[in-house]
Amino acid sequence: MPKTSTRNASGSGSIRQRKDGTWEARYTVGRDPGTGKQIQKSVYGKTKAEVALKLRKATAEIDEGIYTEPSRLTVGAWFDIWIAEYLGGVKDTTREQYRYLLRVHIKPRLGAVKLGALTAPMIQNMYNAAQAERLSAKSVRNLHGVVHHALDKAVKLGYIKVNPCLACELPRVVKKEMKTISGDHLSRFLQAIKGNPYEDLMFVTVFCGLRQGEVMGLTWDCIDFDRGNITISKQLQKERREGGGGEYRFVPLKNDKQRTLTPAPEVFTVLRHTQVEQMKARLKAGQSWNNALNLVFTRPLGNHLSSRTVYNNFKRVAQEIGLPDVRFHDLRHTYATLSLQNGDDIKTVSENLGHATVAFTLDTYGHVTEKMKQDSANRMQALINASKA
Repeated sequence: MPKTSTRNASGSGSIRQRKDGTWEARYTVGRDPGTGKQIQKSVYGKTKAEVALKLRKATAEIDEGIYTEPSRLTVGAWFDIWIAEYLGGVKDTTREQYRYLLRVHIKPRLGAVKLGALTAPMIQNMYNAAQAERLSAKSVRNLHGVVHHALDKAVKLGYIKVNPCLACELPRVVKKEMKTISGDHLSRFLQAIKGNPYEDLMFVTVFCGLRQGEVMGLTWDCIDFDRGNITISKQLQKERREGGGGEYRFVPLKNDKQRTLTPAPEVFTVLRHTQVEQMKARLKAGQSWNNALNLVFTRPLGNHLSSRTVYNNFKRVAQEIGLPDVRFHDLRHTYATLSLQNGDDIKTVSENLGHATVAFTLDTYGHVTEKMKQDSANRMQALINASKA
């Protein structure tokens, strides 16, 4: 006979092994006000340790007064709990992204559904509706990732038996054609930005391969003119708030991977020019000057730049040189392509870009490396031909 321990107080529980070999933990959530009898619930698992963990979790919530009966828990309420309690190691920006997906996509369609009644077709309908509203395939997959993780935790806690989103079909992500500014277009681009208010910013971006948030968040303490180094340690992003109006603030890098660049000397010539122009602007602004963040690229009064303004300004330049489809982020692709074509090894390029792995860089710029391989083969053949002459 399996051993069982029983406690009668509210929040207490007992564990037993069932005839089929699985384990069950029963716990008391209170007393029926009509009959005075104990109200008991059960959680199940394959091992005694598994149900003991679920039992401790449930009884702790009862003791703290935050227990919600799984059968009454809605999808919206569970996601709120999951984001608040189970994302301890997640960055603030990621947590805000989850809240945004919950507010915009999950709660409007599934928020009132009982967690135990949630089905794969309901979730699939949400994905399909989001895609119909022009959410990209990649974004739908990101949404699915959030739903999957939250429901996985609900399974582990015994709130639901299986994760319904496992049966959902996801859209295939079609890799967008990479666009770069090269050859004659690069020369025309550099000519077109001359005199532009964001000339220095765009020059530094294209010859350092920075993300937009990284170049906007570049601070003077990260520039080492003596050693010819630039440290990329943070980015400036606008936080997402319900109803809009979020503030700009420094956030960690995409991969939490600080990096130090050694760009071409001309980059520092441009940065010196930026520094001089900023000093002039500061003198002109007088007491109205406010660059508390010590930013390299600012507005005339020292305030941070707007990502939308920077982007729109770049798009006007791109249209001028006949490249209307090029995005600001493609300046980063341009840098990577130029680096590889000029013979920089893939590891150096990967580190300069701040990629998590060299494999990611190879996958992203495989078309460039393939051309390099062919060029190498052609050069080797030329050597062979010369040796036969």
